[in-house]
Amino acid sequence: MSRNLQSQNKRTTLSKVTRKGQITIPARFRQNNAIRVGSSVEITDEGQKLIIEAVPLLLDELGSDKGKYDSAKLKKMLDESRKNWR
Repeated sequence: MSRNLQSQNKRTTLSKVTRKGQITIPARFRQNNAIRVGSSVEITDEGQKLIIEAVPLLLDELGSDKGKYDSAKLKKMLDESRKNWR
């Protein structure tokens, strides 16, 4: 069950959390943010707010999306992500 809300020009959707702690990212959000099967997302806990951000695939840097992302920024994001997981 999800319900659309308008909040300060932001598109917001309510989504239920399953017994396993999973949520569904609505299709329009996945499409707008290039999230597909196998994609990674970064989740940041800001107190009462969770921020979910799409993580660009490094392989996208080599294909038709070349130039779309800054490779130095991607490397920094990757290094920070690895540091957080250690």
